[in-house]
Amino acid sequence: MDWDDLRIFLAVARAESLSGAGRRLGMDASTVGRRIMRLEQAVGASLFAKTPQGYRLTAEGGRLVAPAEAAEKAAVAVVESTRREEGIGGQLRVGVPDGCANYLMPQVARNLAEAHPRLEIQIVALPRVVNLSKREADMAIAVSPPDTGRLTVQRLSDYRLHLAGHRDYLDRHPPITGLGDLKAHRMIGYIPDMIFDRELDYLSETGVHTAAITSNAVSVQMQAIRAGAGLGIVHDFAIPFVEGLQVILPERISLTRSFWLLRHADDRDSRRLGILADALAHGIRNEIARLEQQVFAPTDRRA
Repeated sequence: MDWDDLRIFLAVARAESLSGAGRRLGMDASTVGRRIMRLEQAVGASLFAKTPQGYRLTAEGGRLVAPAEAAEKAAVAVVESTRREEGIGGQLRVGVPDGCANYLMPQVARNLAEAHPRLEIQIVALPRVVNLSKREADMAIAVSPPDTGRLTVQRLSDYRLHLAGHRDYLDRHPPITGLGDLKAHRMIGYIPDMIFDRELDYLSETGVHTAAITSNAVSVQMQAIRAGAGLGIVHDFAIPFVEGLQVILPERISLTRSFWLLRHADDRDSRRLGILADALAHGIRNEIARLEQQVFAPTDRRA
């Protein structure tokens, strides 16, 4: 049985579509489909059933997943052993919450790329937790540790958040001296029914439970705050990127959250991914510390 056919089989099983597998593999969907047909002929069984929701594994296909993943692991080990002295290359896909993706990962990716010139770094910013079981990414950063799944979980770093507004907004609205004053101000936050993790429910800690402008993306919320549209809870590590942003009531509203690094349990023995995970963790920690130090420096941004 051809390993390359098994590789394509796994991509379809994880993406649940020919087009999704093709995008991951750099092939067109018709080629993926032909290769799946060839594999089905080789094993003498249908591996997928086409449904309105996509390509679902048959019973025969489900039985092939474990040996295919074992072959995948063996192939990766061979590549790692032959390239050990050349440095790390290939593709690294990381699933990241969009706040981390926008304000931390560009600098971390720059340093990784400089250390490993042959490495292709893909940053997947999604308003949900990336599904490692379906191999949507090689590793993921989450805002809370998962309760289920065959994963290895590593705490990366705590990070802080504060209420903030742009000085253009603050100059045009009543002063804020206590939590009660916030009721007279426009708030910006997450769309309530699109909060995919309880750790993202920030506004409840301000005493204001509804927002006038909402988005499922941190970057959109930040741009609305930057435009003077209202106040919102922002990551301290994002504040240095926005000139004119001022922290409000830091003694009363101060949140701490954590980032967690998730990897598939089957990858724990991968030397390559272990090195890259350590480098990613080190980079995230350093970048959070560097940026947060700027927030309450002597020339701080408190309102």
